[in-house]
Amino acid sequence: MEIKYKPSFLRNFKKLSSDVQTEAKFKISLFTNPVNHEQLKVHSLKGKLKDFQSFSVTYSHRIVFQYESANTVVFMSIGTHDIYK
Repeated sequence: MEIKYKPSFLRNFKKLSSDVQTEAKFKISLFTNPVNHEQLKVHSLKGKLKDFQSFSVTYSHRIVFQYESANTVVFMSIGTHDIYK
């Protein structure tokens, strides 16, 4: 699976604490595995973000992404639930 990163994702990633960055890297490695791990809690979003999905990094941090094709995803943003606003 190919992952592309929006500039806003990379900007927000750099602002995270080193602990959250480490956890995010681990969760991204799980995400690239063909088997979706239950601990990621991948789910579709609703409302104005209905074309996007997200998964959990920590209890309060999420990664929002969109499938570009069957084998390519674009990571749009990372952060707390505030990223949904």
